[in-house]
Amino acid sequence: MFIQQINKKTKSKTYTSVVLMENYREGNQVKHRIVANLSKWPEDLLCGFKKLLKNEKVTSISDLQFTQGKSMGAISAILEVATRLGIKQALGNSKQADLALFQIAGRIITQESRNYLANEWAKGQEVEKVFNLVDFNEDSLYDNLDWLTINQDAIERKIFNHRSKGKAIREIFLYDVTSSYFEGTKNELAERGYNRDKKKGKKQIVIGLLTDSEGYPLSVEVFKGNTNDTQTVSSQLRKLKENFGVERVVFVGDKGMIKSAQITEITSQKYLWNYLTTITKQQIQTLLAKDIIQLELFDNDVIEVKGEDDVRYILRKNPIRAIEIRENRKSKIEAVKALVTIQNSYLQAHKKANTLVALKKVQDKILKLKLNKIITAASDGRTISIVVDNIARKEDEKLDGCYVVKTNVPKESGNAQLLHDRYKDLAKVEFAFRTMKTTIEEIRPIFVRKKARTRGHVLVAMLAYMIVKYITEELSELNYTRKFIIESLDKINYLQYEFEGKVIHMIPQNLLPHQTEIINKLKLKLKP
Repeated sequence: MFIQQINKKTKSKTYTSVVLMENYREGNQVKHRIVANLSKWPEDLLCGFKKLLKNEKVTSISDLQFTQGKSMGAISAILEVATRLGIKQALGNSKQADLALFQIAGRIITQESRNYLANEWAKGQEVEKVFNLVDFNEDSLYDNLDWLTINQDAIERKIFNHRSKGKAIREIFLYDVTSSYFEGTKNELAERGYNRDKKKGKKQIVIGLLTDSEGYPLSVEVFKGNTNDTQTVSSQLRKLKENFGVERVVFVGDKGMIKSAQITEITSQKYLWNYLTTITKQQIQTLLAKDIIQLELFDNDVIEVKGEDDVRYILRKNPIRAIEIRENRKSKIEAVKALVTIQNSYLQAHKKANTLVALKKVQDKILKLKLNKIITAASDGRTISIVVDNIARKEDEKLDGCYVVKTNVPKESGNAQLLHDRYKDLAKVEFAFRTMKTTIEEIRPIFVRKKARTRGHVLVAMLAYMIVKYITEELSELNYTRKFIIESLDKINYLQYEFEGKVIHMIPQNLLPHQTEIINKLKLKLKP
């Protein structure tokens, strides 16, 4: 082994690096490879190492007695991205800020309890050198959730200002809500309500997420589990005006979110803003009855119709969705027919069975599948039969795949196609929810009970999603999954050994090809 100085000239500058080299044989040839970069070593330590090599006390890498250090690749990458996004700056420089970054990293890398993070996971992570964290425990992390909730408005505002610095703030903001259920019943915000997770009987919280036009979260808010979607809108409008200081807004939400009362608030003198939403099937039928729109206008290409009071209706028919809806309706009808067959067989086999009970089961099924305008059920003796009204069925099929976007955005601010596409951007919020709830930094399981800590936990998940979104977009060309990327980074550990009474940490010079690819693409500089 020997030490070599390498000079590399780039344009007008010369860069010098000091490396530890090792000879190895490949066939009949003797070749060299770099074992470690010693450029950051202090001069006295470097001189001592040179003397050691000259005395031939170190002849191979094994003589240095390397041991594996703690993992530092993923947490270092997370810290760097958090800095680029303004998250680190928004959190500040206190120990609470360091604990928050630790929790964000924990949510991305491992979705476990705070007890596990503090007492087990941290032992394998280089949190002291990366996050400057020592002497903390599970209680520290719970207290940190309280701190995050208290400072949430200021943190979100600082991140917003960082993202909008040096560029015009776009006026389009996307908003949607979801729910997250609990296995327990003790959370202070948990209530029974409309459950989007299809978990009957479970208590839940409602989560509202406000994003910019690119799908980057601006704010997250936790509501009681029985809160109606429309009841969450007012606070979002207030945030945009008071916390973020936005003057022009196009508020985008679906038909379950933005109804007449919300439109009245958005367009009131208090805001004088614009909205972008869709309307219900019944509202479409009303417009058809009034001849404001006509059925033949629905096509694959968007078309615009002017309504009353500067309202614009943007029409489109999605042919693929039309086929899906038609097939779905057909399968529902078949399900009702199958139930009728089952009930008739049961009535024939059980002479004391009540026909009216069997009939009610069929009728309940029809109502549940929303087929009551198409199918009627009746009994004749001990036999149940149904009638499918094909005329009503054909009438119902006319609007399959048809939808109408409703807005008051002036024409000079956006044509029909642009506004149609901006409404479709709500899919970005849906994607954010899917990621936050069910994949790499999933909100569940929620191990907290108090209101403030629940809100702090969800804020951690939102900030984690921002980081994951950035990493995913930067590495999209590599076609790696988010999980694979994080796991690959997390497998990068320090190498460490003792020399002259000092513990030396080094980053492995020869990482796996995909690890090097990820680091280079993210433009990361892993520091020893």
